[in-house]
Amino acid sequence: MALAWRHLRRAFHLETSSLRILKTYPSLSLGASRTPASKLTFHTKPEMPSCDFSPERYQSLAYSHILEIHKQHLSPVRTAYFQKPLLLHQGHMEWLFDSDGNRYLDFFSGIVTVSVGHCHPKVNAVAQEQMERLWHTSSIFFHPQMHEYAEKLSALLPEPLKVIFLVNSGSEANDLAMVMARAYSKKTDIISFRGAYHGCSPYTLGLSNVGSFKMELPSGMGCHSTMCPDVFRGPWGGSYCRDSPVQTIRKCSCVPDCCQAKEQYIEQFKDTLNTCVAKSIAGFFAEPIQGVNGVVQYPKGFLKEVFELVRERGGVCIADEVQTGFGRLGSHFWGFQTQDVMPDIVTMAKGIGNGFPMAAVVTTSEIAKSLANCLLHFNTFGGSPLACAIGSAVLEVIKEENMQENSQEVGTYMLLKFANLRDEFDIIGDVRGKGLMVGIEMVQDKRSRRPLPLKEVNQIHEDCKDMGLIMGRGGPFSQTFRIMPPMCVTKPEVDFAVEVFRSVLIQHMERRAK
Repeated sequence: MALAWRHLRRAFHLETSSLRILKTYPSLSLGASRTPASKLTFHTKPEMPSCDFSPERYQSLAYSHILEIHKQHLSPVRTAYFQKPLLLHQGHMEWLFDSDGNRYLDFFSGIVTVSVGHCHPKVNAVAQEQMERLWHTSSIFFHPQMHEYAEKLSALLPEPLKVIFLVNSGSEANDLAMVMARAYSKKTDIISFRGAYHGCSPYTLGLSNVGSFKMELPSGMGCHSTMCPDVFRGPWGGSYCRDSPVQTIRKCSCVPDCCQAKEQYIEQFKDTLNTCVAKSIAGFFAEPIQGVNGVVQYPKGFLKEVFELVRERGGVCIADEVQTGFGRLGSHFWGFQTQDVMPDIVTMAKGIGNGFPMAAVVTTSEIAKSLANCLLHFNTFGGSPLACAIGSAVLEVIKEENMQENSQEVGTYMLLKFANLRDEFDIIGDVRGKGLMVGIEMVQDKRSRRPLPLKEVNQIHEDCKDMGLIMGRGGPFSQTFRIMPPMCVTKPEVDFAVEVFRSVLIQHMERRAK
């Protein structure tokens, strides 16, 4: 009901953009109507939808002092977006506010982590209530929150996936899944896709096949990579490959129910099995849609055949739902369901706690017992009363506010809107995804599919931020914009995001022409 009311209110009441926009573009007045996307030019700016929330005045550390502390005492690894990193102060549902009071539409959700909205009132209330009762016990004691959550989560997974291990992060969950696969199979070799990201722990670094996460030192013993079946950038792809409202611009001679690209990629996977691993293997990891690699979708039916090949070698199949789970893909609650497969182990994190550190590994009773027989697995913070109370609240909000259905409706609407921009701009090579998980791959031109130079992608990213839109980045060359808003996002907000992106691209093309 709450989400429906928000849709109605925002559809009929759009107010002016933030004060920042008016200062930058004085020609925009409070009474100005929104400019249709087709009429946007370098000199106009989309009007930001209304927000029924006013942030508190920022009264903490000065920005210069923040920079000084960061330089002296925090990790020197450069991870912050933008030339001048944003100093965020407060959040409300799909909106973020910086220390200067500027408002931004969050289309990246803290790296696909804020599932039901920043500081969702129900989740906040549950967290506050639990904090006043009991924060922590560790799993050496029972508490009802853990058992209530386990019952709710297991009800959302098919048989025989009914045994739950609660941990704290996606890396930790995938770490544990690797141990499970090896304990059960009594084998070592594990396969994952190139472009996959499964974590940054010493163990999972072996599974993560993104260049910036690879070390010169040994890590991830027994991990092997195989070709990613990327139907846009890979050697094979065509017009019917993806489970998405939007297909690639590549042409093929396939009929809708027969994908030649899938068959070619299956042969590559067979080659990996025949040349790179032992006759029997421990397992295979896959994200239903690759996240860090730029929202890469596989050919329909590909994972189903791969799972069969893995099981023929004695391995177990692990679905990494850290980014795809909890209804984000719209048509199904879990990404593996969109692929018509049944994994042996499922890992989940990020959206599970709406930003609270929480993760889980779900498996079969047989695999769980094989782990218990060889390891006293223990986790101090996993399944704390506070985490489980928040996790339960998140599941309730997803159901009560129809957020999976919203992901399907608004996500499809958004995909088609961005696909129209692909048809308009030659530097948009591909628009892909499902539900509220969308990738926009930037290229020099559609014919070559060469990545747009990093300097240009960075400037587009900066310009979108300056207009009030925050997006993520991904892909091997950081050339893909990752769009994964909180699942409470509305169509008027999608319209604003599309208008911002189009306006920025027009501005970019004008700069190029000069």
